[in-house]
Amino acid sequence: MDAFWVAVGAFFASGWGKPVEVVLIILISVLVRVLLQFVIRRTVSRIVNGVKKRADVDDTMALQASPLAAVRIVQRTRALGGVLSSVVTTIVVIVGVVLVIAVAAPAATGAFSLITAALGAGLGFGAQNIVKDVLNGLSMVAEDQLGVGDVVDTGFATGVVEAVGIRITQVRDVNGTLWYVRNGEILRVGNLSQGWARVIIDLAVPYEADVDAVQQRMLETAMQLAADPGWARLILERPEVWGIESISAEAVVIRLVVKTRSGSKDDVARELRARLKKALDDMGVKLPALNSIVLNGYERPMSRSPRPAAKTTPRSAK
Repeated sequence: MDAFWVAVGAFFASGWGKPVEVVLIILISVLVRVLLQFVIRRTVSRIVNGVKKRADVDDTMALQASPLAAVRIVQRTRALGGVLSSVVTTIVVIVGVVLVIAVAAPAATGAFSLITAALGAGLGFGAQNIVKDVLNGLSMVAEDQLGVGDVVDTGFATGVVEAVGIRITQVRDVNGTLWYVRNGEILRVGNLSQGWARVIIDLAVPYEADVDAVQQRMLETAMQLAADPGWARLILERPEVWGIESISAEAVVIRLVVKTRSGSKDDVARELRARLKKALDDMGVKLPALNSIVLNGYERPMSRSPRPAAKTTPRSAK
């Protein structure tokens, strides 16, 4: 047995030994990367499939109707899987390259260390951006600021997160454009997929209209939508009329709000607007032209402090 290892050492010390050792290092590096990537994918798949099984769904999108924790587990797991895959690839490649250089040119390892130190000192200022991207990306995923499938506003782009990498986060906007956003440049993240969302409808009605009657009809219409079996699962709380938001010479602006699931805000808003339009048509209320009316309530959602008592049930007929 000792003779075997002696022969192996002698072979690697020969002229053919170094090329074979380089090939072995490359093969082992590739094998390690494939193995680790398989473990990561298998772990992510088991977690996601376990969540789907407990929620009794086959499609991830169906989890939108399931408890929020299940959705966040899936999104966070996929984001972490993407980041870990990038980290594994980077580490394996760096270690493999260093080992190949050490085998191919043993005398160059000292010089290589000096060159690396010089490059590190020379490129330290520029490399800090890369380090910043990596650290910020890891912290965003670890703190659950965003995940694959989330709708986010990063300041640079707003859309659906398609991938979270070690340096780059890919965001697909509503027009289909895929934005590559550097993690280190993301100073704030507005996540539209966590928790819940709120539909805010500011409806301008003629100044001379019966405001109480219009508010009652708006609330009744919203309550009917909330009671509809096809929409009830998307609405979390009873609709509320917050009252008059602003008054001008042309119109009175009335605010109606509905708390919905985070991924269903736009669908509920479109359906509610259509029903409100029909309800006001039935009342004979003609909406005024909005040439000189500015509806700025949406940009100032926290302007109501303290919050007055909201109407959650239709008023009795006078």
